[in-house]
Amino acid sequence: MNAALSCLLFAVIAYMYSDDLLSALRGYVAERILGAKMPDPGEDRRSPQGVPYSDLRHFVNADGQHLFCRYWEPEGPPRALVFVVHGAAEHCGSYDDVAQTLMKRNLLVFAHDHVGHGKSEGKRLVVRDFQVYIRDATQHVAIMKKRYPGLPIFLLGHSMGGAISILTACEQPEDFAGVVLIAPLVQTNPESATPFKVFLAKCLFHILPSLPLGSLDSKWVSRNMKQVEAYDNDELVYRGGLPVSFVMHILNATERINKAIPTIKWPFLLLHGDHDKLCDIGGSQIMYEKALSTDKKLKVFDGAYHALHHELPELADLVLKEIGIWVEERIPPQPLADS
Repeated sequence: MNAALSCLLFAVIAYMYSDDLLSALRGYVAERILGAKMPDPGEDRRSPQGVPYSDLRHFVNADGQHLFCRYWEPEGPPRALVFVVHGAAEHCGSYDDVAQTLMKRNLLVFAHDHVGHGKSEGKRLVVRDFQVYIRDATQHVAIMKKRYPGLPIFLLGHSMGGAISILTACEQPEDFAGVVLIAPLVQTNPESATPFKVFLAKCLFHILPSLPLGSLDSKWVSRNMKQVEAYDNDELVYRGGLPVSFVMHILNATERINKAIPTIKWPFLLLHGDHDKLCDIGGSQIMYEKALSTDKKLKVFDGAYHALHHELPELADLVLKEIGIWVEERIPPQPLADS
């Protein structure tokens, strides 16, 4: 009992200390406890599923980790690029229907599995800081800008991917022609993130950062039972408990977003279901109301759950059509060829 009280006291004291001390402590925790250390470049690098990265499309991030990539390329020259940013515990392959729809509009869609997700390297859902996701996103965008110079780039983020998209666009607004957000993580669900639970998570972060908390409940992903069943049977979806460290990174990211919202000026489309139990719709409403953007739109879907692109067929088709039209309307007209 005394040991437990001592650990809790240490956590509370650490929480009250300077940012420098906490940053150093987080680095130690990430490397020594969570196992998020720099990989050995001399190793035979394989995906978590055992496939050599030499056989997979990928790029190597600043930490030397291999991130699996997907590209959906139209038959003709692309009119624009769309970077799809997936959510927590899933992977970019889940967005094939979204990508196929956009590809038919002559848009090139690209994506990658985040660190610790899908076919990318890293302990599952372990990252030393949420900024790593943003850093990797900007790196992939830079790669594509070099391959396709002059083409407009759009961000399309869902759930946690929405949070990554917002912070990425805030860091480099000049890189993007617009941002599409499907049920973005702007605010946590107040029913699950009570003040006491948040305080407890902050304390546990310093003593038991890898302690698993509750997992994502698939029944709230969609009203479409076929999509829920596909989600449950997807071997690339992580179904374990969310580590305390991951939960803290999420909470910190939402704080950053809410501070940044009043400065946002870039075009965005917000899509949210009013029965979403995973990402609170109030966050989307606040973003729409407080952002300075003159080109902004919020569309709420009655009765819909979290993954609008995987909702009941009629609604999912409507969502994909809405996205395609919105993006197309913001592609600058192509200059006429000299006669």
